[in-house]
Amino acid sequence: IMYRVKHTGGSLVDVPSGIAGVRELSVAMNAIIEEALWAYGYVALWVSLSAGVIMYNKYVLAFFGFPFPVALTMIHMAFCSAAAFLLVRVFKVVKGVPNMTRDMYMSRIVPIAALFALTLWFSNTAYLYLSVAFIQMVKALMPGVVYVVACVMKVESFSRRTMLNMIMITVGVCIASYGELNFNWTGMSLLLASIVCEAVRVVSIQILLTSADIKLNSVTTLYYVSPACFVFLCAPFIVIELPKMMALEESMDLNPAVLLSNAVCAFGLNMSVYLLIGKTSALTMNVAGVIKDWILIYISSLLFDAPISNTQLGGYMLAFLAVCYYNYVKLKEREVATKVDVASNPATTKVVE
Repeated sequence: IMYRVKHTGGSLVDVPSGIAGVRELSVAMNAIIEEALWAYGYVALWVSLSAGVIMYNKYVLAFFGFPFPVALTMIHMAFCSAAAFLLVRVFKVVKGVPNMTRDMYMSRIVPIAALFALTLWFSNTAYLYLSVAFIQMVKALMPGVVYVVACVMKVESFSRRTMLNMIMITVGVCIASYGELNFNWTGMSLLLASIVCEAVRVVSIQILLTSADIKLNSVTTLYYVSPACFVFLCAPFIVIELPKMMALEESMDLNPAVLLSNAVCAFGLNMSVYLLIGKTSALTMNVAGVIKDWILIYISSLLFDAPISNTQLGGYMLAFLAVCYYNYVKLKEREVATKVDVASNPATTKVVE
């Protein structure tokens, strides 16, 4: 009899049963424990950096004295582009896309970069008007908006059950918005615009990249998308923010170390995504993201003195449960679609998780 031991990453190892296999089983279990500890470490690193970057951006834009979200985003894009270039082209730590041509870049990468620029512009500007906690609550709308956009673009098929789930998420966010003590329509409009742009970007990735078998990880995404995103952001920067910066030049007391460290944190976040997905899975990141949202809502409300009402918390709880149910349904659908029989001899093979 053989025992088939499943690692946290999903790989399977056959270990013989009986006295002869005890030592091998012990070694396999130790390897699984070590792999699990590394996985938890990657999750903790991503959660810390993800929450940290969001709160750091809020601090720089709203409290540090640099209320220029486009300029801040351009600093991020410039730094990430340079760092990704070193990793891909100089040190060759990460491989680029071998079949990337100029026509392919212009037709498939540039539109995604334009949508990404709009997403970052709108979402970072929203931090000037809304609290971090409330922004995280409203972002629970993302699955619903992605689903609607996917249905419109013929990527997903319409389902009444799924649409009912999306309505529950929307109701929860509406209740949370009603309970927001410092609600601002300008910030809310910018936030909703960023969510729509991000939803279109997500669906466009599936249409433009997946269909062409172009696979980008977080590092190669920075390498290909960040430079184009920087170029797109130049227009709103020159028209909107540059005149304001020139008018406030004498009164601004900028610390380059703060802006540079902020960009380093943003790049570190993308590297943590690369490690987390590479060593675990995208599903692990989605589950960790749920935990991250609650941590971020709690910590940000304390750090930035942004109280949360009971109505707001109840609305987010409703949206949260609806999102969890949606993720559960999608997981089950994925399991059914990709399920394969890994046991070559079901009668003599056991799976130990």
